Amino acid sequence: MSDTDKSQLTETEIRTRYITPALSTAGWPLTSLREEYYYFSAGRIQVVGKKGVRKKPKKVDYLLEWRPNLPIAVVEAKDNNHEPGDGMQQAIEYAEQLDVPSVFTSNGDSFVWHDRTGIRPEIEVEIPLEQFPSPEALYQLYKQWKGIEDADEPVIAGQFHDDGSGRRPRYHQRIAINRTLEAIAKGQRRLLLVMATGTGKTYTAAQIIWRFMESFRAINPDKGQARVLFLADRNILIDQTMMNDFAMFKGRMAKLSASRGTISKVANADAPGSRGSKVVDKSFELYLSLYQAVTGTEEIDNVYKQFSPDFFDLIIVDECHRGSAREDSAWRGILEYFGSAVQLGMTATPKETKTVSNSDYFGDPLYTYSLKQGIDDGFLAPYKVIRTALDVDTFGWRPEEGQVDDSGTLIPDRHYTGEDIDDSIVFPERDKRVAERITEYLKSTDRYAKAIVFCQDIPHANRMRRILANLNADEVRKDSRYVMQITGDDQQGKQELDNFIDPEMPYPVIATTSKLLATGVDAQTCKLIVLNSRVESMTDFKQMIGRGTRVRTDYDKWFFVIMDFKNVTKLFADKDFDGDPVKVYELPPDGDMNDAVEELDDVDETEGEDQDDGPEQWVERPGARNIRRKRIVVSGQAVTIIGEQVQMLGTDGKPLTSSLKEFVRSGLLARYPAADDFVNAWSAADQRSALLDELADAGIPLEDLVEQAGLALDPFDMALDVAYERQPIERRQRAAAVHANGYLGKYQGQMRSVLEALLEKYVESGVRSLEDIGVLRVEPFRSMGGPMELIRSFGTRETYFKAVHDLEQQLYQEAQ
Repeated sequence: MSDTDKSQLTETEIRTRYITPALSTAGWPLTSLREEYYYFSAGRIQVVGKKGVRKKPKKVDYLLEWRPNLPIAVVEAKDNNHEPGDGMQQAIEYAEQLDVPSVFTSNGDSFVWHDRTGIRPEIEVEIPLEQFPSPEALYQLYKQWKGIEDADEPVIAGQFHDDGSGRRPRYHQRIAINRTLEAIAKGQRRLLLVMATGTGKTYTAAQIIWRFMESFRAINPDKGQARVLFLADRNILIDQTMMNDFAMFKGRMAKLSASRGTISKVANADAPGSRGSKVVDKSFELYLSLYQAVTGTEEIDNVYKQFSPDFFDLIIVDECHRGSAREDSAWRGILEYFGSAVQLGMTATPKETKTVSNSDYFGDPLYTYSLKQGIDDGFLAPYKVIRTALDVDTFGWRPEEGQVDDSGTLIPDRHYTGEDIDDSIVFPERDKRVAERITEYLKSTDRYAKAIVFCQDIPHANRMRRILANLNADEVRKDSRYVMQITGDDQQGKQELDNFIDPEMPYPVIATTSKLLATGVDAQTCKLIVLNSRVESMTDFKQMIGRGTRVRTDYDKWFFVIMDFKNVTKLFADKDFDGDPVKVYELPPDGDMNDAVEELDDVDETEGEDQDDGPEQWVERPGARNIRRKRIVVSGQAVTIIGEQVQMLGTDGKPLTSSLKEFVRSGLLARYPAADDFVNAWSAADQRSALLDELADAGIPLEDLVEQAGLALDPFDMALDVAYERQPIERRQRAAAVHANGYLGKYQGQMRSVLEALLEKYVESGVRSLEDIGVLRVEPFRSMGGPMELIRSFGTRETYFKAVHDLEQQLYQEAQ
């Protein structure tokens, strides 16, 4: 084919005719060519108003694998109207993200090879199609880059476990697993992985254990099977792990559980003779245990010493940020006792603010997959932050001379700060204001959206449960579990924990807690996290918000909301890990309260004075019963919301300094200087939803402004109002104008019924509902017939969409 003919080919044809044959000639089997379909992200979720829309996922044209789950090169293809090296910068970015050393681009004439290893004399070189490197050549380069010796091969060559479903580790899980095995092969004994909550740490741990066991047999034929200990700090974590991600080890694993510090049983519940035994059964390969189950205050209680110091070959410490490696920790004794084992710490928190224990003990992370990256890839949910400033928290409180508390006791005369509230002093009206705001939010969005309310301590969780129950009495009468206290001391609440985290179970809806739900609880459909407790640790903060990071689009969970009543979100300073604000807007209840909110952001944190008589609270001490102490309670003290700020966390780390209205206005005027410019762009758009997405990507979130205003306006009218000072028209008025002008008279029968129903959907939820074909699957369309049947009433799919487009044109023609 001549060059002229080649220039007429599409990129797909260039791949098929030139690039794939060149790779095959170089020795790459088709099984190693993951072409085109290798999407390695899910597509970032773009929040539009109250809904989410996925952006395009990231993909590479070819991912070349030495063996399954061990990619060593990426190839980016372009059509022949591009130069051979076009697209290299994007290809390098993807290679860095995928942990791949060799990067190639091609337009069908030749390849440009970028070498990330630094081993070859040239970083970038152009090579003919017929000189593409063989799999062996690129694998040897990969080994040099990773520092892998031939003797390491048995450890790193293991295959991932395949349960028959076709599931493959996500790219970040694969990198974490491969790097761990590579480090073990090199002789490293203490290892650390940092992976944000919701990114699959336990699945990653399971695959590491599987491959470690498989390679252990290969390099230790005399010793036989590997022994692994998996440690966690919550019983529910162990149970969830055994049933789900560790199911591959069924029959090979045992749970160590204890009673009063001594072991009560080991192995599987149905194992003969296991019940009640205090002698450890050492025939299993994998043991899962709570830290507390294998350590005690007395030497005799240290169950782990029933194992010899060299019994375990690998120990994995889940949630290692919780102090398990602190030098003065009782748990540290387990790690020191089994000092000959490889020890891997896993955490969702890169560091602690007070006791930096994980990196001190385990070393620098082998790999970090941050919340920010998880959101960017679309594996984790983006989040909106609502910060509410209460006067007593912001300005503090001082009693009047001679003022007494609810018990009639004189209140010590001093200035009580935000740190004292719900600790040494309680204002019932403050609890009520918080509960009212939570209830208002749920009523305005979804009464059945799962919510976790983090409180200062157990008594605070109890108070919040009672107030929320009273404010939501209509729902509590339907089912008393609508609001539940789920804390360590409440047996009934703990029994409902499984129902709370089960997406199929409607109740409980609101869970008040202190710390029980902060770590490891997989609340996949939780849409609201309420921070109503003082949080000083970055670790605790990350764990709390981690309860909302799961994405479950099948349950309409696209993003989650953090309601912050304690200014806890100051801890968002860790921008590199957590990500940055997407959008910011302010909702002052009685005027412009920006200054007050800014003061809140800058409040100095001072330690409250210690009180000998102390607050009334539950002090949880190991081995001791909870002790109740007195707390100052001041009823009748008015508490006011002085300001409210809503943030959407995004990509630049800098909250907007102006109101959302001003921000949108300036963005629109910069893009469309005159009203006619905007109207023409809106009219010319094939899909208004695509234009709205484009504007949101450009930092002009019209739909969020509509949501903030609380008006039934179309984004089109909101834009005309804020930027060009035109009188806004509500959606119902626009729909009524279409009915009045007789436009629908040109349609009869089912076609007219469909269009009339679409107009009602437009009135309810806006223009997106018109353009989303999925609307035909819900009422009232479902009663009219199936989606294909309704579309066929218009003739073809094309004529249906044309009718919808024409209907939109009518909507925006009326009273523009």
